[in-house]
Amino acid sequence: MSTATAPVIAASPSAFSRLWLGGRQLSVAASAVLLAPFFALLLLVFVYPLLSLLSLSVLEPHPTLANYARVFDNPVYVRVMLRTGWISLLTTVLALVLGFPIAYMMTRVKGAVAALLTACVLLPLWSSVLVRTAAWIVLLRRDGIVNNALQWLGLTGEPVKLLYTEGAVVLAMAHVLLPFLILPIYSALKNIPDDYMRAAAMLGANRRRAFFEVLLPMSRAGVWSGCLMVFLSALGFFVTPALVGSPQELMIATLVSQQVREMLDWPFAAALIGVLMVVVATLTMVFNKAVSFNRLIGGGA
Repeated sequence: MSTATAPVIAASPSAFSRLWLGGRQLSVAASAVLLAPFFALLLLVFVYPLLSLLSLSVLEPHPTLANYARVFDNPVYVRVMLRTGWISLLTTVLALVLGFPIAYMMTRVKGAVAALLTACVLLPLWSSVLVRTAAWIVLLRRDGIVNNALQWLGLTGEPVKLLYTEGAVVLAMAHVLLPFLILPIYSALKNIPDDYMRAAAMLGANRRRAFFEVLLPMSRAGVWSGCLMVFLSALGFFVTPALVGSPQELMIATLVSQQVREMLDWPFAAALIGVLMVVVATLTMVFNKAVSFNRLIGGGA
């Protein structure tokens, strides 16, 4: 393993018990001292509050699983969960369709064009989700730019309902989450040597065949990683669906907010969060089995 100036986790069975610093492997005690602040902060600001909230779902008003049974017994809540998964899936597909060509282009251009593309991908990450969602409201409202353009082109005779629809939710969420898909794919494509494409061409493959049989399979880890990040993030999205969607596009995060703020039903809200956590954990474990995380960071298969 190469040396580094900052602590890194050693790629060995004892990866979480020993650290490397300046080319030397630290003792278990020294590693524990370095990691203690991180784990203490994690326990304090994440694990403890989350466990306290989840305990409400099984302890209030008395020890019971009724809150979880209520989630699945009521067809309304089942539809909300299914709708959440469906919208998250559509968002992921749209982000992939839009993001893969951008990531591919970023690996093929250089100079000012590359800097411009990188800035276009990274700058949205530094702006508020609320601001980006509000921009879509301006674009999609009845007197917005999109409706005015459609009428000016003669495609519609009157304003079309674009806002407060499922399409608006999917489009706005895909735009917000697009950088989280582009960056992993870009990283995977960047690590593919150009020699592979040249070798495919020398063996008689045209550019289309080389793309689908060489480049795309070798970027699979980045694609799956980006899709997983977008899908899991979309499952818990709150601001965007609440602003550009309608009650017909109610998602689980908005339902949790309603239970907490309007119904004051904390135990049921905690049960909804527990169900969402199980789904997220299951998908993450399945992904971890299907695609080794080491491949995503260049650690081999």
